[in-house]
Amino acid sequence: MGVCRMEDYTFDSFELLFSGAVDKVKSHKSNLNLKEELRKLREETNVDSLRQELERERSKRIDLEQKMNEVLKTRLEDSPPQPPRKQQSPSNNGTADKQQKEVWSSRLQKWLYERFGVYIEDFRFQPEESTVEAEEPLSAKRLTENMRRLKRGARPVTNFLRNLSALSNWHSVYTSAIAFIIYMNAAWHGWAIPMLLFLAILRLSLNYLIARGWRIQWSIVPEVSEPMEPPKEDLTVSEKFQLVLDVAQKAQNLFGKMADVLEKIKNLFMWVQPESTRKLYICLWVAFITSCVLPYKLMGFMIGLYAGIKFFIIDFLFKSCPKLRDKYDTPYIVWNSLPTDPQLKERTNANVSRRLSASEKVQPVVSRSSLATVPCGVSREEETGRSHSTKKGAFHEIFNLLESERPLAVCENGWRCCLINRDRKMPTDYIRNGVLYVTENYLCFESSSSRSSSSKKNKVIKLVDITDIQKYKVLSVLPGSGMGISIATPSTQKPLVFGAMIHRDEAFEAIFTQYMKIMTTTKPPASAEL
Repeated sequence: MGVCRMEDYTFDSFELLFSGAVDKVKSHKSNLNLKEELRKLREETNVDSLRQELERERSKRIDLEQKMNEVLKTRLEDSPPQPPRKQQSPSNNGTADKQQKEVWSSRLQKWLYERFGVYIEDFRFQPEESTVEAEEPLSAKRLTENMRRLKRGARPVTNFLRNLSALSNWHSVYTSAIAFIIYMNAAWHGWAIPMLLFLAILRLSLNYLIARGWRIQWSIVPEVSEPMEPPKEDLTVSEKFQLVLDVAQKAQNLFGKMADVLEKIKNLFMWVQPESTRKLYICLWVAFITSCVLPYKLMGFMIGLYAGIKFFIIDFLFKSCPKLRDKYDTPYIVWNSLPTDPQLKERTNANVSRRLSASEKVQPVVSRSSLATVPCGVSREEETGRSHSTKKGAFHEIFNLLESERPLAVCENGWRCCLINRDRKMPTDYIRNGVLYVTENYLCFESSSSRSSSSKKNKVIKLVDITDIQKYKVLSVLPGSGMGISIATPSTQKPLVFGAMIHRDEAFEAIFTQYMKIMTTTKPPASAEL
C-alpha cells in the first residue's frame, strides 16, 4: 500500500512539473509573437501623422470651448439683470468689453444682412446666359394661324389710323368740326397736352368697360367685319403651295415698302440729294434759333396751332386738290423726290451709258465703211437700234420686218417662253420653245429650233390684228394665277398661248401697254414687203 502511494505521488508531481514547463514555453512564444506584432505596428504606423492629427483635435476642442463660452455669455446677457457682484479686476473688464463689442457687431451685421441682403445680391455681376430659342418647323396650319394673329393684333392700330384719316378728310362733317373746335380751343389756352392725356385715359376707361362686357362701339368710319374662315385641318398640296406663295408675296411687298422708307431716310441724312437735305438743314437751324430766343410756352402755343391747322385744313385741301399738293406741299414733294438705292443705281447706269454714247459721238476718227452705211440725217442711236441683232442674226432679217422695227427697251433680250398653238395636232408643231419680243407694231416669237435666220417656225403677229389679250393659266390644277399669256387673232381658231414665262406679269404689262398705244393711233405704219 505504501509503495503504491509513493508511486502515485511521484507521478502527480512529475505531471505538474511537465504542465508548468509547457505553460512557460507557450507564454514565451506568445510574448515573442506580441513583440513581433508591436515591431510591425511601429514600422507601419507614422508617428508624425498621428501627432498632427492629435494637434488638429486639440485645436478643434479649443474652438468648441470658445464657441460654448460665447453662447453662454449671450444667454447671460439676455437673461434678466442680477444683483451686482463684487468688482472685478480691470483686465477682466477690458476683455468683457471687447467681447461685448464683438457680439454687438455680429448682431448688427446679421440685422443688415436680413434687411438688405436680398437687394445687395441683385447687384452681383453674373455672366449673361445665352439661350438659343428652338425654331419651329414649317407648318401650313401654324402659318395660317400666325397670319390671322397678326391681322387681329394689327386691327386696333389700323382702325385708329383710319379714324384719324377720316377726321382729317372730314368724312363726317359734324364730327370733324366738333373735334377741330375742341382742339383749337385747347391749343389756344395751352391745354393741348392735357387734352391728349385725358383722351388716352378715356380710351383706357372705355376698354375697361368693354372688357367687363359692355357693348361700346364708336368709330368715325364704319368697321367692315370680314368673315372668318374656319381653319382647315388637312390641306392639299396645291393649297399649301398656294398659301406659301401668298405669304411670300405679302412678305415681299411689305419688306419692299419698309426698305424704301429706310433707304429714303438714309439718303435724306446722307446728302445723296442735296436739294432735299438742304431744306431740312435750314429748317433745323430755324428751329434751333427760335428755341433759343422764344420762350417754351409761346413755342408750344405756336406748334399746337400749326398742328391743328395742318391736320384739319391744309391736309384736307391738299388731298382734295392733287395739283395744289404737287406744287405747294413741301414735305410731300421732298419725300417723293428722295431716291431709293435701286433708283440711284439706275441713275448711275443711265449716266454711264450717256457718257459712253457722248464719247462715241465725239470721236473724230470715223471709218469710210461706216460713213457709207450710215445715211444722212440719221443719228448714231437710230443706227444702233436698226442693227439690233439676236444670236441668229439681225432682228429685222429674222422676222422680215423693216429695219426701224426693234425690240422695246423692256425686252431687249426677250422673254423665254414656249408657244402653244392649239390649232395644230402634231406634237412638233403644238409646242415650241423660244424667245418672245415686242416691238412698236409687232409681237415676234423666235423659235429655238429654227436653223435658218428666216424660218417658218418663227411667228410674227401684228398688234393691230390682236382681238384679245389675257393672262392665262395653262394647268388649272397648279396653284397660282399661271405663267402664260393668251393672244387671240382672226387667223387662229383658238388663241395662241405663250406659256412657262417666268416674268409673265412684266411681259403682259409691256405688251398690253403697247397694244393700247397702237389701238389709240389712227393709222398704224405698214410692214415691209415679204
